[in-house]
Formats: sequence, C-alpha cells, structure tokens
Amino acid sequence: MSILTVEHVNHDFGGRTILEDASFRLLKGEHVGLVGANGEGKSTFLNIITGKLMPDSGKIEWCNRITTGYLDQHTVLEKGQTIRDVLRSAFSYMYDLEEEMLKLYEKMGEVDENELQTIMDDVSDIQHTLEHHGFYMIDAKVEEIANGLGLGDIGLDKDVSELSGGQRTKVLLAKLLLESPMILILDEPTNYLDFEHILWLKKFLIDYENAFILVSHDTTFLNEVVNVIYHIESSILTRYKGDYENFERMNDLKKRQQEQAYEKQQKEIDKLETFIAKNKARVATTNMAKSRQKQLDKMEIVEKVYEKVKPNFKFNEARAAARFVVETQDLVIGYDEPLTKPLNLVLERGQKVALKGVNGLGKSTLLKTLLGIIEPVSGKVHLGDYLEPGYFEQESSKDNKNTAIEEIWSEYPAMTNREVRAALARAGLTNEHITSLMMVLSGGEAAKVRLTKIMLREVNWLVLDEPTNHLDVDAKEELQRALKAFKGTILLVSHDPEFYKPFITHEWSAEDWTLKIV
Repeated sequence: MSILTVEHVNHDFGGRTILEDASFRLLKGEHVGLVGANGEGKSTFLNIITGKLMPDSGKIEWCNRITTGYLDQHTVLEKGQTIRDVLRSAFSYMYDLEEEMLKLYEKMGEVDENELQTIMDDVSDIQHTLEHHGFYMIDAKVEEIANGLGLGDIGLDKDVSELSGGQRTKVLLAKLLLESPMILILDEPTNYLDFEHILWLKKFLIDYENAFILVSHDTTFLNEVVNVIYHIESSILTRYKGDYENFERMNDLKKRQQEQAYEKQQKEIDKLETFIAKNKARVATTNMAKSRQKQLDKMEIVEKVYEKVKPNFKFNEARAAARFVVETQDLVIGYDEPLTKPLNLVLERGQKVALKGVNGLGKSTLLKTLLGIIEPVSGKVHLGDYLEPGYFEQESSKDNKNTAIEEIWSEYPAMTNREVRAALARAGLTNEHITSLMMVLSGGEAAKVRLTKIMLREVNWLVLDEPTNHLDVDAKEELQRALKAFKGTILLVSHDPEFYKPFITHEWSAEDWTLKIV
C-alpha cells in the first residue's frame, strides 16, 4: 500500500533545475534512505513533500489520515519551556482527551438518565483510547527516549532557551520519536549525536514499525537501517531496492553500462556523419546520405555519464610553531558556571588530537577558550610562539545574506573575482553555489565555503569543531586525506571515529574532566 505518491514533479530554483520529472512512492513500513551529493536537492524534496515548498509542476498525494513527523531544525522552542515540557507536548492530543473526559465527568451530575448513558459511553471510549496509547505511561516513555538521546544528562528541567544547537536538535528529535507518526522524515539526525546515542537511534529505527525517509551522509548508519534507497543526481530521482551497499553496486553498474552505451553510440554517430559528409553531394549516393541523416535524426541520444564535481582540499602550511602549541594552567571553562575541573593540558607541535565525549560537556567551549574567543572561568591559557590557527566553527549563521563570493571577499578583499571563484571551485562548488546566498546553501555547501576561508591562509594549527557534520561522502573522504597530509597540529572535535582514527595521534576525552555526571 502506497502511503505517499509523488508523480512527475519539476522544480527550478534561481534558474537551476533541482528536480526533473521526479516520481517517488513510499510503501507502508518502508525504511527509505534519500541520498545525493551536497546541493543536489534532498532538503528541497523533503520541503516539497511536506508542503513547505510548492513544486513548479507535478502531483503529491498522501493517503488519508496519515500522520507525519519532520525533524525541522528551524522549529522555534519558546523560552520558559523546559525540555520535559517540550517532550510532553508530543502527547498534547492525549492531554486534550483527558481534559475532555474530566469535563464529561463534571457534567454527569447535571443530565438525565438517557444523556448520562451517552456520556458514559463517551468516557469509556476516551478511557480506552488513553489506555491503548499508553497515556498513563507518558512520563516513563519521555524518560526512556530522553535518556536514549542523552537528554537526561542535560537535565529535563533545563530551559530550552539555554541549550546549544546540538542539544536543541536532540530535543526536537526526541519529541518527534515520542509522537511515533506513521511517517518519520529525518534530515541528518545523527549530526549532533554522540556515538552511543547514534547506536541507540540506529536500534530504534531498525525496530520502527512505521515508514521513514532518512537523509544522511553517514553511510554506515544508513546501510544498517534502510531497505530502499532513492538517489538524487543531476535533478534525476532514481529508486533502488536494498541497503546502501546494494545501491552503490547497482549505481556503479548502471554508470558503466551507460558509459559503454554512450561510447558505442558516439562511434555510430561519427560513422553516420562521416558517410553523410562524403556522400550527400554525389548524385549517385545522395539518397543513401539522406537515409542516414533520417536515421541520425531519429536516434535517441544517450547522455554522457554525469561527472560530479569533486572537492580538492589542501591546507597551506605556515612556518613551524614552537614546540608547545598550547599549555593550560588550572584552566576552568564555562559560561555562567564552571563546566570542568582545573585542566592542565599540553598540546605539542605535530600532534593530531581528537577531542571526544557526549554533547554538553564543553568541547566547543574548550576550543573557543583556547583560541581566546571566550574568557576562562579561572586559570590560564599559554599559546606558543609563531602560531597561525585556522578555526572551523560548528554552526554558521542562518541569517548570512552574503553570497559565497562575498563571504570570501569579506576576509580576503584583495583577491580578484577569478581567484575567489577558482578557490571555491577547488572546494567542489559550482557556479550556481558560488553566486548563491550563504543562507540558502545546504549545510554541506556552506561548510565548503568556510573550509575555503581556512585553506586560503597559511596555518600551522587547525582547530576543527565537527567539520564533517554536513559533508557528503566524497567531501568527507577528501577532508580526511587532506588532514592526513597536513604536517601541522590538529585539535578536532568529532563523533565520527571512522573519520578521525586514520590520522590522529592522541585522543582526549572530555568525560575525564567534566563536572557533570556522565
């Protein structure tokens, strides 16, 4: 049974074709992975099927009485609400039913016998609905999901206005899972999750009885939870049955077959065109030439295989820094209150360190404190001589109205238009991306612009806060290669051991020095 049908959808944006004659179907219980490179239109497709964006043409049809849940990171969480309040709001319809039932109880003493029987029947139906949907176990459900995603460590009575971007995403995800809709729509749900919470979500999705559509660049995660892949490339949407590994095999086979068909046809076209050119002027062979021309005109042209623009990352190395890059003396970090015990850390030249630990322990705060962006609560930070840091911040501004070119120029005003375009192209960005506003670029495209800003200067110390969060598979592999090749010092925050294990020399665990109970 198809619960969502999309037929012949077309959509353009800024003169660029995003979706062309796209068709899609979602069957009951299917676990779908929606994949494609940065900027190919995955989020646009999700916005179209959820009604946030109108396609230029085509039809979107949901089955009757469908319930959907969309992980939208732009949802507003109101100040004054606690995490528990937000999670309980997933059951608001049940609280409304309970209120209706209590009003019916109050009304019982004011009605005649016939109406009383009707009210008692209504109360019985509501009671059955509440019991069937686990209304009297809501707090236990809230605790289970909250703890599974690490919200219990933050504290369910914390005001949502005090949360970081990653913690906020966890709250929205937990609320969505508690709603248990017939269709879950998840756009990069693992971006702000710690390793153990990714494992928990993986098990939850494997066991999820209803359908979901998942966008993710975490191919290991994707491979274990989906049974259908939809691939967007060059505005074309293609369906593949099976997991991500099967999709890769089938997609490679399809491309090889298309390449062979294209080469064969090009030889045939060349042969026909040569014959026509030689014979169209001769009276004896002109009819044969015309026949070949008709054959050529009727030929259905095989498209050349689309070659995706791949990034080429390279960090320019400044002169070597002093032996000790950073030393801390009884450093305590935090904002309104301390997050850590006194830290005495030493980072030496050439070390490549992964800083790991669950969200909320102060990893990003530590990076900003070491760089002098925020003041320590107490203690000191000593930076070595000749340091040239390159800092990649985890979150970028969603209100940035600069184009990608202007974003580079804001930091490097002496560069020519040609030089800026060439630098952005090396990061895997096309002309359409380069002239788009930062605020409308996908997360991966915006990350490539921010990485470009670092690659345009000479650095000897890279400070990277979750740089792979939005990057597609090719960009992630290329960044890993570039960090392996970099001879300077690296301090990296990441929840992706598969990404950082091949090049790091040391691991620091924030759990060793946090004041929070982990």
